[in-house]
Parts: sequence; structure tokens; C-alpha cells
Amino acid sequence: MTVTLDGGSLRITDLVRVSRQHEHVALGEDARKRVENCRSVLEELISSRIIYGVNTGFGALSNVTITQNDLEALQINLIRSHAAGIGPPLSTDVTRAMMLLRANTLAKGFSAIKASTLDTLIAMINSRVHPIIPERGSVGASGDLCPLAHLALVMIGEGFAEYQGKRMGGSDALEAASIKPVHLAPKEGLALINGTQMMTAIGGLMIHDARSLIECAERSGALSLEALKGLSEAFDERLHKVRPYSGQIASALNMRKLLEGSKLVASEHERALKGLHRQDPYSLRCVPQVMGAVRDAVDYASRIVETELNSATDNPLVFAEDRAVLSGGNFHGQPVAIVLDLLAIALATVGNIAERRIARLLDPNAQSGLPPFLTAETAKPGLSSGLMTSQYSAAALASENKVLAHPASVDSIPTSADFEDFVSMGPTSALKLARIVENVRSILAIEFLCAAQAADVRGMENLGHAGKMTHDFVRKFVPRLDRDREISSDINRLADAIRDEDFSEEFT
Repeated sequence: MTVTLDGGSLRITDLVRVSRQHEHVALGEDARKRVENCRSVLEELISSRIIYGVNTGFGALSNVTITQNDLEALQINLIRSHAAGIGPPLSTDVTRAMMLLRANTLAKGFSAIKASTLDTLIAMINSRVHPIIPERGSVGASGDLCPLAHLALVMIGEGFAEYQGKRMGGSDALEAASIKPVHLAPKEGLALINGTQMMTAIGGLMIHDARSLIECAERSGALSLEALKGLSEAFDERLHKVRPYSGQIASALNMRKLLEGSKLVASEHERALKGLHRQDPYSLRCVPQVMGAVRDAVDYASRIVETELNSATDNPLVFAEDRAVLSGGNFHGQPVAIVLDLLAIALATVGNIAERRIARLLDPNAQSGLPPFLTAETAKPGLSSGLMTSQYSAAALASENKVLAHPASVDSIPTSADFEDFVSMGPTSALKLARIVENVRSILAIEFLCAAQAADVRGMENLGHAGKMTHDFVRKFVPRLDRDREISSDINRLADAIRDEDFSEEFT
């Protein structure tokens, strides 16, 4: 299959297909015509106008006029000087997502880049020439200048890249893939590095992962509820219709499906007849309210990010039909930064509520009827610790998430001699979000581990159909705990299984 770029219809699903499944990319014919027309208009205008970033310096140096003979050197110097990143490289999927997003915004036809330069970027994606891009160095306005400069370095045959799994010089990587380096024309360097593609790439991938985590969290929560013999009333459709948040309604519906046929969940009346508590703790009872809010946050973030995927974000922009060149601030990352901070808060909540269910499954004071810390039936509590310290790990990750959830988008440190005096810090929002996603994935792996062990105690025959499927999923990767063992590997195997793109297919 091929993802065809037109500058206006890219979706997060396309982003995932290209960045993680290596699908082929092509430039649409209408987009090519727009790109060529825009470039032609700019070339006509250069000789008679002073245009920011084309024949002037950049940022605080924008009042410096550049002579005709130095216009190409201006663009090359821009790329080299802005490649100042530090830290470990971005992952390959994020790098590919950045390349795709930069190609798509250029395909809109407002950046005045040569079609041949855009073709080079697309050829690199298809040939898997992946620039080595340090993850830190961008403040999110004027866009992600620093990481995009490292991307552009490889396009001109400099910097470093990964090709067929090997790190090498950018020039060597292009040669190995039979791709010629780009000779930058006026405006092209700026067109390549001015935009929000790093933060948006990470954001798009994390939105995709967040949807999977929601599915995981509701499934692990349902198995925990069965293991703890929870109540069913909390998920009644009538309750949620009178507080009609779409996410809450969807979550409650999913929980009803996941608990259908279970012999372990009870009604409040059945509980009362047995002299048991007639209410569940919030971590069980309020799953739809909490996960519904997360669902709504992810849906909102998805709308914002998909708008950004298809936006022109460099400066200046060339409007060919009007023969106008307009400078503005479309590179500013604030819209993306805010929703990535929102996602961080929402997903931290997923980890928080899951950790509370883990604690209840393990707590000998919870009067659940389960063995202390889910020690094996043949083991002696005290002599054996069971899954006690798995909750320590979950608590550590949940606590770390609370720190990471502090919004980066409320901060700003001026750059470029105070010329760029308010920046978004969106890349920090993105990197924190990615760490939270990893942490939540591990917390949910721990809940799966504990809930499956508790389900074994309750008896597989008492689980509903979905509960049995969830239990079987866990046991596919981790055996029942029959005696104390090192459980870090168990957690990691389950976390890897949750990360797997085929996770949802396990339950279809």
C-alpha cells in the first residue's frame, strides 16, 4: 500500500503505517503542481523584493540583507548552525514520522521548496535512510528548528544517518541508497527546518498508543473487578445516560461487555444478602468516569494533532495565486504543546487508578478472600512474598508520572536575543508524554500479572468470556506463580506484548 501526500488528508493511522510499518510514500500529482507553481512564483519575486529568510538573516538578524551571491550559502549555513542537538537519538519510528510530516506540510504548496528537494525527502523515507536526530535542543518555536536541522543535514549529504540498521555519515547513507544530495536554493533551508514536526510526530504516535492503553486499562480493570468480586450496577447504562459524556458512555459499555457472563461479579442486592459491602472502592466503581475522561481527552488531542499534521507551519509562506509572501507565526507549537500536556495528565491518571487496583488485589487487609500478596496456594505467607513488590514498582512509576505530568507548555525561556521571546516548550511536553506512555504500559502489565494470578485463585470456570480471554492472553507470556521467582522478566514480557501492534487482535 502507498500513503499519498497531498498536504491536507494525512491521518494518524497513516503516520503509524509509514513510521512503524514502513509503508511506501508518494507525492500526489496535484500537490506536485502546487509545489512547482509556488517555487516558480518565489523565484520571480526574489529579484525585486526583500523577503525574510530568503535574502535576509534570521531571527534577531532579520534586518541584515544578504547579497545575491550568498543566497545559497545562507541556506546551508542555516542548516549547519541550527544542528545543535544533544542527547540520545530519537527512535526510528519518531524520525520516520518527522520526515513524513515535513514532507506533507511541504506538499501543501506554500513553502516554495523545489519539487526535486521534496522528492529527495520522500526517497529517503522509502529507502529507509533515517537521519540521526538528537532528542533535545528544541524549544518549540520557531518550530522544532534544531531536530529538523539534523534531518536536513543528511539531505545535503552531511550529518549522520542510519541505513539498513547501520550508522554512517549522511553522505555515505545517501550514496548507499542511490540518492543524490540536495543543493539548496533560496528559502529551502528555512522551509526544511521551520515547523512543529518533532513534537507533532511524537504526539501522533502517542495518541495511537494511548488508544491501545485505554483498551488495555479497561480490560485489566475488568479482570481485576472479577477477581475482587466487584459490583455490576456501576456500569448500568441508565447511570451513564444521565451524565452523557461520550467517553464515559463508551467506557461503561465496554465494561459491560468485558464482564458479561461472569459468575464473580454481583449485584448490590446479592452483596447485601451475604452481609458484604454494598459499594466498591472508586478504583473499581468509577472506571467509566475516569477512563471516559481519558477517552475524551485523547479524542480532543487527536483532532488538534490531525489538524497540525496537515498545516503549513514554516515562515514565511508563499501564496502563489496572490503573489504574496507573508511572515507570521504558524511555526509556534502552543496548540500541540497544550494537548500533549493534557494527554500526559490523562494517561498519568490511567496509571494512578490501575496502581490502586493492584494494591487492592495484593492487600491482605482488603478482606478480598485472596491470599496475602497473591502468594502461591502451596506457599507460606511470610516465607514467600508472592507479588508484593510488583506494587512497589507500580507505585514508583505512578509517582514518577505525577512529576512528568507537570505541564511544560506553561514555561517559556526567550531565545535569539529576546527576539523569540515566548516559546512553547512543546518538545518537552512530547518527550515527557512518551515516558509516561512507557510507564503506564508497565503499570498495566503489573495489573494484568496480578489480576490473572487472582483469577486463578477464583477459578477459571467463574470468569466471563472476556475475562477468560484476558487471562489466556497473560498466560501466553507469563506462567502462574507457583513459587517465588524473579518477576521483572514477567512484567517486561507483558509490557512488550501490550506494546505489540497486534494487541487488539488477541481479543477478536
